Amino acid sequence: MKKIGAIITAILVYSAIVFYFGWSVLTWLEAIMPVNKLVFFVIWALIAYALLIARIDHRLRLFHIIGSYWMIIMQYGIILFPLATIMTWIMPDQLIVIGSIVFLLFVLSIVIGTYNAYTPVVRELSITLPKKDANLDELKVVVASDFHLGLLSNKAHLKRFVKKSNEERPDVVLLVGDLVDDDPIWFVKKGMSEVMKQLTSTYGNYGVLGNHEYYGKKIPLLVEEMEASNVKMLLDETIVVADSFYLTGREDLTNKERKQLSDLAPQEHNLPWFVMDHTPSNLLIPEKEGTDFHVSGHTHRGQMWPNHLFTRKLFELDYGYKQKGSLHAIVSSGFGFWGPPIRLGSQSELWSVNIKLGDVEV
Repeated sequence: MKKIGAIITAILVYSAIVFYFGWSVLTWLEAIMPVNKLVFFVIWALIAYALLIARIDHRLRLFHIIGSYWMIIMQYGIILFPLATIMTWIMPDQLIVIGSIVFLLFVLSIVIGTYNAYTPVVRELSITLPKKDANLDELKVVVASDFHLGLLSNKAHLKRFVKKSNEERPDVVLLVGDLVDDDPIWFVKKGMSEVMKQLTSTYGNYGVLGNHEYYGKKIPLLVEEMEASNVKMLLDETIVVADSFYLTGREDLTNKERKQLSDLAPQEHNLPWFVMDHTPSNLLIPEKEGTDFHVSGHTHRGQMWPNHLFTRKLFELDYGYKQKGSLHAIVSSGFGFWGPPIRLGSQSELWSVNIKLGDVEV
């Protein structure tokens, strides 16, 4: 009963916010031109509940796209609409001007955010790890996460990744979870496998699952598609790559039955140890277990300002690079995006990491 009560309360609160936003927009529009109230609120309701409508059937993809953009209204409307209401109370004769400023701020957010989302950058990093018994003296590793491949993070965006990654001429490519947006159906329908197959590296492309693969509940299909795309998925397993480093791929934290990192640790520490874990939940564990290189994603760096303030509080390292003892850790903001194709305060990216295997000063 408590769960049902919480759901009903959430729906009522959300509906009240939707009505308030709609009433604010309608008031502004009526000051500019005649508006049919019934038609307006029907359209407004369809937009506000588009994501729920889209879940009825994947063919209702237009509602999925509309609902994704609606998230921008929710994100910034919480700030802008109350401010606009207060300003209108103070200066009622400036309603049109105030409403127009709010509208332009939304447009500006979409324009800048779309550019940041669809114009990925390459972050470069150089580190040194202990060589131990590795055959190689150096490695170039491309790290990317959070593609959320689907309707908006689409085939064209995947082509951008493959092009940029191949230009780096990596020895290894590590894809750190949330490869698809819940359901891999659009990866399959849009033929994205043919693009992923063009991803090149000397010693292989490797991936792990993220939380959204679990939400989609089609992990076997996702793994099958990735394997067919020349991406080796590591599900709680450790392998040796090029006789030069151990590579562990962890199941995501969403899987409560995933193995402990200690169970995946190589029996001999005669090679550097790389770990892929989608969620950077606790860096103390890989540091304690002797991991040399740890890569994650998940946080999106908040994706849209000011969400990074929350991710910064939730994770010891929510973005970027950090050395913690002998551990070198990276958390990427992701190559794709969740929800709207908007990034404000973050940018789509991949990491190109030059790793020298040699003597390390203690």
